[in-house]
Amino acid sequence: MDDARHEPERHASPERLRRPVTESLREYGRGIAGGLLFSLPLLYTMEVWWAGFITRPVHLLMYLLGTFVLLLGYNRYGGFRRDVNWSEVFTDSVEELGLGLLVSTAVLFLIGRLTADSSWPEVVGMVTVEAGTVAIGISVGSAQFGGGGGGGDEGGKEGDESEERDAADHVPGQLVIGFCGAVLFAANVAPTEEIVMIAVELTPVRLLGTALLSLLLGGLILYQLDFTGAHHFTRHRRLSDVLMGTVLTYALALASSALVLWFFGRFDGNGLSICVAQVVVLGFAGTLGASAGRLLIQS
Repeated sequence: MDDARHEPERHASPERLRRPVTESLREYGRGIAGGLLFSLPLLYTMEVWWAGFITRPVHLLMYLLGTFVLLLGYNRYGGFRRDVNWSEVFTDSVEELGLGLLVSTAVLFLIGRLTADSSWPEVVGMVTVEAGTVAIGISVGSAQFGGGGGGGDEGGKEGDESEERDAADHVPGQLVIGFCGAVLFAANVAPTEEIVMIAVELTPVRLLGTALLSLLLGGLILYQLDFTGAHHFTRHRRLSDVLMGTVLTYALALASSALVLWFFGRFDGNGLSICVAQVVVLGFAGTLGASAGRLLIQS
């Protein structure tokens, strides 16, 4: 098999300028998914929130510059190809750092850490501290998690399509592996006090937003972002398949989240509304596990 099929498209100089907008959006989406995979526990961690409050501005600036240097180094030497120029490396790093800041802001706002009452120093500090890990995850996700749907030679096409249909149609196996991935990711943050804190403080609107974002993220990873291994394990023939697969993935995430929370005693002494809120909050991490984690486990 030609090794060029596995090279990240993000490092192709002339092709990158002519690449369709949809492919660029897929690459950004893979990067965001990678950023969340690596950084979600930190986004849910109280000590990291407080680090943003107490860190001095000069230290925040040094942290941001240090993150940018790491991005430059990874984008230059961490991929499969070494023939990229520094202009591309710089552009990639700026984009990834910007996405890291945007993703951190969005998630922190969604879980109620950023509110109208937050002061600008608090907002800037918390977002900056979280954005470093998110940006590095975005860089790794963009480079390593793509190319799942690439074509092959005509001779092996029929056999590949048959294997993909077999894997996609093996629903019980996919459900089991999806559940395993959801438990694996949810268990990382379920024992922490932050899940209960977020659930208690979250407004119904933000709770609904968290649920909708989880659904959207799961569907995009499985069916739209050309994530590693997605074409082997998901059916993409009809809209009904996409909707059913997305809903089942989120249902697995919620079920696994409820099970893990129950195991760690997070439902004890809490009312129904708080228990449901905890499941939805943790379901965001569970969705990453049931979709991206499931694909990576199998790949």
